[in-house]
Amino acid sequence: MNRAVPISINAFPASKQEAAWRETLASLGLAAQLSDTDAFHFGEVSIKRSPTQASFALLRSTAQKLTALGQAARKTGEPARSDAPVLIGFVTYGRGHLTDSGRRAAEFADGDLWVCDPANPFSVQFRNDFELLLLCLPRERLVGRFGRGATVPTLVLGETVSAAAARPLMRALASQFAVMEDGDVMAAEPAVTELVLSALLAEARPEEDNATQVQAAHFARVCAQIEARLREPELSVADIAKAEGLSARYIQRLFEGQDRSFSDYVRHRRLEHCRLDLVNPQHADRSIAEIGFRWGFADQAHFSRVFSAAYGISPRDYRKSAGATVETRWTRGRPMHSGARPVRPAPAAATGAEAADLPAPVRPREAAEPGHHHLPVSRETVHWGYLSRSIPPALRVRSGAQVTIETLTQHAYDDHERMIAGDPGAESVFRWTADYKAVDRRGAGPVNASIFGRGAGEGFGVHICTGPIFVHGAEPGDVLEVEILDLKPRPSANPAYAGYAFGSNAAAAWGFHHDNVLDEPRKREVITIYRTDAAGESGFAEAVHSFRWTPQTDPFGVVHETIDYPGVPVDHRRIEKRVGVLAGARIPVRPHFGFIAVAPRESDMVDSVPPGYFGGNIDNWRAGKGASVYLPVAVPGALLSIGDPHLAQGDGEISGTALECSLTGEVRLVLHKRGETHKSFLNGLGAPLIETPDAWLLHGFSYTNYLRELGRNAQSEVFKRSSLSRALRSAFRAARKFLMERYGLDEDEAISLMSVAVDFGVTQVADGNWGVHAKINKAIFPESRAGSPETRLEERIT
Repeated sequence: MNRAVPISINAFPASKQEAAWRETLASLGLAAQLSDTDAFHFGEVSIKRSPTQASFALLRSTAQKLTALGQAARKTGEPARSDAPVLIGFVTYGRGHLTDSGRRAAEFADGDLWVCDPANPFSVQFRNDFELLLLCLPRERLVGRFGRGATVPTLVLGETVSAAAARPLMRALASQFAVMEDGDVMAAEPAVTELVLSALLAEARPEEDNATQVQAAHFARVCAQIEARLREPELSVADIAKAEGLSARYIQRLFEGQDRSFSDYVRHRRLEHCRLDLVNPQHADRSIAEIGFRWGFADQAHFSRVFSAAYGISPRDYRKSAGATVETRWTRGRPMHSGARPVRPAPAAATGAEAADLPAPVRPREAAEPGHHHLPVSRETVHWGYLSRSIPPALRVRSGAQVTIETLTQHAYDDHERMIAGDPGAESVFRWTADYKAVDRRGAGPVNASIFGRGAGEGFGVHICTGPIFVHGAEPGDVLEVEILDLKPRPSANPAYAGYAFGSNAAAAWGFHHDNVLDEPRKREVITIYRTDAAGESGFAEAVHSFRWTPQTDPFGVVHETIDYPGVPVDHRRIEKRVGVLAGARIPVRPHFGFIAVAPRESDMVDSVPPGYFGGNIDNWRAGKGASVYLPVAVPGALLSIGDPHLAQGDGEISGTALECSLTGEVRLVLHKRGETHKSFLNGLGAPLIETPDAWLLHGFSYTNYLRELGRNAQSEVFKRSSLSRALRSAFRAARKFLMERYGLDEDEAISLMSVAVDFGVTQVADGNWGVHAKINKAIFPESRAGSPETRLEERIT
């Protein structure tokens, strides 16, 4: 996803603000000359980079002069960069002037559009606060099509039709910049380019171009006709001549005036469209042959040859390399496009369960009576990183059953000595050698890792889930209550750490903080290891050490530059531990299950990261001892899975993870049949509900049923479309419905009460489908109250 998070200079300490601003501008090839009298105090930049090497940037700041990076050095004889991008700027607001080679070229104001070529000295002087939308365009997109020269003029565009059409387009892009995606960027770039090129040809025709106005008009019409018919494989100069009422020879002379032939121009335009489509995520499902055919190349071998000759790289290699050259925000989840198809190193031999898509069937223990059951963790009783209605149950129980359930954190390999060593259950799940991997599939992606090559399942889902548990009698429309009776940390089995339990927090690339760090390196990921007493009686945890993630090579030989696949063994010889972190800080522990889910019905393989109506990765720390979690049943038997154990978490889960710590829980499972339960407000429950001794917590998500709402690419789209405003609206609706059904309020009463007494909070912004919860304190409505609101008010007064 190409989500641009603004780089706000105000977030830096005052002593670093100017340096941060200059560094950010340098990434765009710009330098700033600031006033010596006034301290720099404001600047904000958002950048969207396209796979085609173009960039859009939205800049806001105070009065200053912008020049090309290194321009001052070139005054002393240093040559200009031959590859410097052409700059197209739209001034949303602000006033100033543009200079070309040291002379004043033109004034500009709000709504003006200008072009600058760093191949020649230029400056953009803003006299007051401004907002500027900048398109940094690879120079071959314009230079080769604008006369015979190697540069583009620096000027403020006037009132030509093309310039008039480009300005509202740029204004719309600036206003919608925060929500632009890769596809939007790639669609906007050629649209702006063509309009600006047309305006330049009309307003600043090169001096060496001796064409008359009539010839220029004919050439523009011919080019437009060619552009509209590029997909015709047999397109000829005769076809264009007939369509325009011109002679073929005359058209050939028009192109000769541009030092090129008709066929060269057609080939160049076709190749440019193909090059854009090869890296466009909206065309990722098309083969290279399809893309070539789409733009008039009927023969794939011919297309590959001419593409390689033009760009020095084959279409296949260009498509593969594009993903690595685009700086986009690291995100979780299945991409809409597959990009390269690497071959994943595999164990020497894998048979049976090791090679299966789903865990091997285990014989679930049957339960004639509710009774008490124990579900330990092992490679046979867990599934890693996904939910599925097809996973064979690990346990079958009846309503009312009590289950001791063991859960493992997927982060245990961050410190093998403290969280895995000597623990048979953990070792059976995490064991991974060059020729054996205990749990192969980790995520909902392809088992052959054909998308990124990270490993089986691709890490599209990360949580180790114990289960599923089949509840007899559970049918779609029912509600399953998971009553959490107790939670204890899993003690370290290593004698060297007896008496302690350990957990890990990863400040990861998918964390909300990641685009807003101050210190270098800014793209770092940091692991912090914590400990608490094994008995869970102290009530606090403390940090042991931290380390920055360095590239780790897994036992199959795959290098993981980032934390992109769960359970990768961390080689502590390759990291630098930092001890004494958070010295003196005591973290209040509040153990809870981050992941409690029934199987969704919409898809057979679901990423464990985004929560939804079925529960899942809710990440609400209130799902701890003494709480009940209510989940709407979607498939027969409910198929309950529990995982992602947390020792502590703050609302928001800002760094991307909580204090991840293996836990053992005691739970009771109660089935509420639709229309038969005494808790009538559960009928028609549409999203997870948590009940604590003191409160009700209603959950809203950006998309409550994203699997249905977002279509066939739901497990990709949810990571791109989530917003807190949608989640808040969802939580509001859930709370309103609950208050009206549980307490008999009418809508006006419910809305007023929510505003004066209900607390809405951000549950998490780490899980793709962002969450907001509404907390309704039970004390607002003593249970003895009944009847109409007026009756309850009279009772309160008397």
